Amino acid sequence: MTVEMTRLRHRLWWAKQFSNLICMDPLKIIQKYYQKDSKSYNILVEHSEAVTKKALEIADRVPQLHPNKKFIAEASMLHDIGIFLINEPRIGCFGTERYVCHGVLGRTILEKEHLPKHALVCERHVGMGISLEDVEKNKLPLPKRDMIPLSVEEEIICLADKLSPPKREWMSVGEGSLNEIKKDLSRFGEHKIKKLNELLKKYGF
Repeated sequence: MTVEMTRLRHRLWWAKQFSNLICMDPLKIIQKYYQKDSKSYNILVEHSEAVTKKALEIADRVPQLHPNKKFIAEASMLHDIGIFLINEPRIGCFGTERYVCHGVLGRTILEKEHLPKHALVCERHVGMGISLEDVEKNKLPLPKRDMIPLSVEEEIICLADKLSPPKREWMSVGEGSLNEIKKDLSRFGEHKIKKLNELLKKYGF
């Protein structure tokens, strides 16, 4: 399957899956900050659609928790909107910031778009959530506060992001195995794997 056919398939899938779920169009917001069909735009949208699909699958596992699927569909598409401001030429991003900053950068963008709850998803999905202790211990260039998913919807999107194609393999369409995901997370401490295991159990894996 060619790249163009894959992109068309994603567009058709998006229209079919979410036309009855969302009130606003996340792609219109993304296109305010990305040149349509640029490398960074295509990579971002393909990854975000994979996360959205996974997040809605997770939401269906836990009807007893009453997840807001409309919000999940919107926020999943926007969770990485700040990525264009980081310095990662491999994915077409030529900003000045470190990768770890893309969540707080996305929060700032979505707050300007008057989407404060969606903005928190941006900030809180990174690294299974980043605590104040993480910031201080690792001297991260981030605000000194807890940035950890709290709501059901935030947790679902955080988990879906981790279970979708790994960020280091943006062009991959498949999912990483759980062992690969945990190995990648272990670089940041065993507490990250513990958090992942907690969410996997909570959401029926």
